[in-house]
Amino acid sequence: MVGLSLGEQTFIKGGIDQDLRTDGRKRLTYRPIFVETGIIPQASGSARVKLGATDVIASVKAELGKPNPSYPDKGKVSIHVDCSPTAEPSFEGRGGEELSTELSSALERCLLGGKSGAGAGIDLSSLCIVRGKVCWDLYIDGLVVSSDGNVLDALADAIKAALSNTAIPKVQVSANAPSDEHPEVDVSDEEFLQFDTSGVPVIVTLTKVGRHYIVDATTEEESQMSSAVSVSINRQGRICGLTKRGGAGLNPTVILDMVSAAKHVSEQLMNKLDSEIAAAEACDEMES
Repeated sequence: MVGLSLGEQTFIKGGIDQDLRTDGRKRLTYRPIFVETGIIPQASGSARVKLGATDVIASVKAELGKPNPSYPDKGKVSIHVDCSPTAEPSFEGRGGEELSTELSSALERCLLGGKSGAGAGIDLSSLCIVRGKVCWDLYIDGLVVSSDGNVLDALADAIKAALSNTAIPKVQVSANAPSDEHPEVDVSDEEFLQFDTSGVPVIVTLTKVGRHYIVDATTEEESQMSSAVSVSINRQGRICGLTKRGGAGLNPTVILDMVSAAKHVSEQLMNKLDSEIAAAEACDEMES
């Protein structure tokens, strides 16, 4: 927990009221974002994202699996987040476990849509190889290395960057296998398909402090929040998911206002993130 004096609390809230935060940002301005890709050689794709002093890593591992019988034409994606105990003292023991679970389920809600994959930011049908028989399973792991607020948004950015760095091997399916048997598949070591991330959304978390809401809150600002709404929005401006935390209730008109602000901010964030990913990929290719 952040121990702030009464004067510091008043200073933070007063600054947000005046649209001038303690680090000089306006209410709807992000901290500088830094992206690095291809940092874990054993993974199918990986990325590191820094938002100010918040530092997170995401990795993607693609493995062959069998589709869920209820959804035979879709692959499977699972998301798991770990919070390093060194990131923040409150992450030690149960505090870290609870936050890991909360972040994992929030990311699944915002990126994977419903159980059927409806509304998913990640196209699960593109992961199917043979209907009902073979598909790709994507295991997405996130690690919070250092935390200074807005961890959920940073993780979503890192996952988007890691997916754009993901190379999925080309698969040849044996044509002469009987239809009732498991088909033989040949996984290429040389030919890879780039994962399409055009539909993968970003998450914008709006944190309500006093009468106003802010984006990309620091840990100190989060300690003064009454509630926070996280909205995942794709390139087309469509909402893929929404999650709320914090005990205070919100008026529906305020939520609509927050969603509208999130849509406006997401466009700038998406453009900035895409250019950072492109620069990181170019740098990665030069090094390799």
